[in-house]
Formats: sequence, structure tokens, C-alpha cells
Amino acid sequence: MTAPSTAEHPWPVRTVSRKLTEWIGRLGEVWVEGQVAQISRRAGAATVFLVLRDPAADISLSVTCRRDVIEALPAPLADGARIIVRARADFYAARGTLSLRASEIRAVGIGELLARIERLRQLLAAEGLFDPARKKQLPFLPAVVGLVTGRGSAAEHDVVENARRRWPAVRFATHACAVQGPTAARSVIDGLNILDRDPDVAVIVIARGGGSVEDLLPFSDEGLCRAVATCRTPVVSAIGHESDTALIDFVADVRASTPTDAGLKVVPDLAAEQTGLARLRQASYTNVARRVSHDLQWLAGIRRATALADPESLLDDRWKGVEAHRSRARRQLAGQLAHAQADLTHTRARIVALSPAATLSRGYAVITTDNGDVVREPAAVDEGQRLHIRVAGGSLIARAESSLSRANPSTTRSGR
Repeated sequence: MTAPSTAEHPWPVRTVSRKLTEWIGRLGEVWVEGQVAQISRRAGAATVFLVLRDPAADISLSVTCRRDVIEALPAPLADGARIIVRARADFYAARGTLSLRASEIRAVGIGELLARIERLRQLLAAEGLFDPARKKQLPFLPAVVGLVTGRGSAAEHDVVENARRRWPAVRFATHACAVQGPTAARSVIDGLNILDRDPDVAVIVIARGGGSVEDLLPFSDEGLCRAVATCRTPVVSAIGHESDTALIDFVADVRASTPTDAGLKVVPDLAAEQTGLARLRQASYTNVARRVSHDLQWLAGIRRATALADPESLLDDRWKGVEAHRSRARRQLAGQLAHAQADLTHTRARIVALSPAATLSRGYAVITTDNGDVVREPAAVDEGQRLHIRVAGGSLIARAESSLSRANPSTTRSGR
């Protein structure tokens, strides 16, 4: 047993290498699937060296095998091929490297690849990556068109030439990348991300010419499909010929049947737009002319109307109406004043008839004491008491000398 390592008692390199060899050896023999990224055959050497890459991640492993294992394959092994390897992990202690020692290699058939693509298609569809509602509209006239394609490829030529034939002023930002082989998917993703971050790029075209199913496999890569789905810029896929279909076609916002078709979709046709503008200009001229003619006819009719031909006639009618209302108002006011005068005269006559002054004018008088009390009974006045007598013509002052009782008028009371 090896004592635990510490800073005071570290393990030597040989111990660590031995332990790594033991731990790795516990893995045993495994089946591994990947994509051939590199093959190294040395003349006369019995060992062939491979680099096996994960198609969905930037991870690779070294693989060694006997030459006869490679030669036993039904078809020559080439870069980009999908294979399944039965191998055992091997740690080479002298250099501290890890590799797989293969004892059997099987090529993944086209049927199996197509079945895997179909399973991935169903998965992405279930996640909603193919939903038309999430697809973005292409801009009418993009300032810059991003293009992800092979360097100097026919696909690049088709997209650029057809787009410039339709709109000569179109500009391109081209990112050259690998479009075939084990690094193609990662290369396309990198180009897509670079162009998506460019604020001037309004639409991105991913283009590749036709090829076999194996050649187009990178464009059915899950990582590439998800990168297209999360791209902020609208993406146009133009992969292969019209009959070729990669999974990126379902995820992209617009699918072009060919790179040539992509060049036709991303920009408008200048000649067609000029023809449309001329047609709209002519239609606008016709509509304006028709409207002006209609308005001139309307204006002529208005001029013939009585209101404009003889404007004073409208004032005469209004004046007659005003005079009629004024006469009616005067009659109503005169009638109300006469009625009010009559009521006032009648009320005044009643007031005069009921007034004490009218009674005094008939010879009657009102007698009051000094404190203003009205004398109603002779018994209420003492002999010699001063009295105020009010008659119609004024007032008198007198003193009571005697009084006569209503019951005995002959009875007198002497006094001054």
C-alpha cells in the first residue's frame, strides 16, 4: 500500500504513472463512436495512428491499431468517416499520454446515419426549433449580407453573382470555413457567431454545393442547428441541390433550394422594383388627376350655387327673420306692460281706498295721547289730558274737558 501523498512526502512520477495505469486499466474494453479527423500510415509500419473526434464537441482521442484492422474494412478509411471502434484505454507512462488501442473498427453505414439524423430531427422538432412562429422575416434591403461558405467555392460565386445581378450595390461579409470533414460543423458555427455579432450584417447565408450524404453531415450537426436557432440575425440555408435536405434547412429562418436561389432571396430585384415604382407613379398620377378633375367639377357647381352667386339673398332672408322676431317681441312686451299697468292701477286704487288718509278726508280724525296711544274710549282720557288730533289737513293739540259715555250721552264731566 502506498502512503497518501503530502507536501512532505510526495509521490514520485513513477508512482503516479503506475496508479494512472491501474485506474485506466479498470475501464476495460469499450466501444467508441467518433469521426476520423486524421489518419497516419507510415510505410512499412505495422501500426496505424488515428485521431478520433467527437462530432458534437471539440474533443478528440488518439487511437492506434494494427494495419490489418484498417485493411479489413470493406472501404478505404478516409478523413471525416464515422466509425465505431472496440478499444482498450492505454496510458503510455514514458510520455504521459493516453490513447485507445483498437482491436476492431466498423464503419457506420448510411442507413444508420440517416436513422440518427431522423431521431435528431424528431428531437429538435419536439423542442419547437422548427416552429414557423419563431422564424424571423428577412429584411427588404439588407445593408450587408453575411456569407458562411467554403473559400473560393462555387457556392460563394453563385450567391454573390446572383445577388449582385439583382441588386448591384449589395455588400457581402464573407467568412470562409470548412464545409466538409470533421471540423466543418465547428468551423461553420464559429463563422455564424462572428457574423451574428457584426451590427452591420442584416442577414446570414450558409451555403454549400451538392455532395453525398456523408459530405453534408456537418449541416445536420446538432450543435450547428442549435446555433442557428439562437442566432439573432435571420439565417438563410442554401445547402446542396434542391433534392438535398439537411437539418439546418428546418431550423433556418428561410430555406433556399440552392446557393443560386439564396442569392435571389436575400436582395430584391432592382429591375422589378423600378418597374413597380413606375407603375405606382403612373397609378398615383392617374388618381391625382381624377381627384383634381372631380374637385374642379365640385367647385364649378359651388360657384353656380345661390349662396355664391347672390350672397345678399341669404342676408335678406336672415334680416326678414330677425325683423319678424323683433316685431313679435315688441308686441309681446307691449302686451305684458299694459297688463302690468292695469294691475298696478287696480292695486293703487285698492290701497287708496283702504288708506287711513282717505278716511280722514271724509271728516274723521285720529286722537292720540302724548305717548302715541290711539284714543278709542272716552274713559281712557283724564280731564285736562293733552291730546293730539290728526285730521286730513294736519294736526291739532287739545285738552280734554269732559267726556260723554256711550251708554249715557247726557252725562258730562266738568273740567278744564
